Amino acid sequence: MTSMTIRLAIADDQALVRGALRALLSAEPDLDVVAECGRGDEVVGMVVGSRPDVCLLDIEMPGLDGITVAEQLAESCPECRVLVVTTFGRPGYLRRAMDAGVAGFIVKDTPASELAQAVRTVHGGGRVIDPELAAESLVEGHNPLTEREQEILRLAEDGSSITVIADRLSLSTGTVRNHVSSAIGKTHSANRAEAARNARELGWL
Repeated sequence: MTSMTIRLAIADDQALVRGALRALLSAEPDLDVVAECGRGDEVVGMVVGSRPDVCLLDIEMPGLDGITVAEQLAESCPECRVLVVTTFGRPGYLRRAMDAGVAGFIVKDTPASELAQAVRTVHGGGRVIDPELAAESLVEGHNPLTEREQEILRLAEDGSSITVIADRLSLSTGTVRNHVSSAIGKTHSANRAEAARNARELGWL
């Protein structure tokens, strides 16, 4: 360990991935993994307790998704830089993550040497974005769904009816139908189930 050691925390719900990341990064003389967890709702507490310089954050985790976690870290631990490392390289996720204040966004099949360098770049105040995803994000544009449309489509993912969604959100069925219709148009879908599926694939949910 050197005097310039960068302290790292890893948040990923897959134990094998956490172990692989820890092994790869711990092999670097200037990197030290000081904490790890497997649930999104454990990340803020982990970072507060271990004070890492950089947190490697997955997107899809139980308890809380990585983008919401990144927003919370920006509020509660702004000194900790966040590098998203995910399987789900979706342009919509990239957009939302950058809006949440992350410093980097790369996919899990990034070569080990590039991952270590990405950590150093983020720690040094720079940004690291997967170039292919950045190009796709420019083509796709911003997420066109409103917050309410996203909320309704998330509920529609499990097959909930309009009536059930309306009850859960304390809205009228007519209002829910209007939001669903708008979301179907924006996702170029045939129905609400397809709209939810397409929105998820684009990283808009």
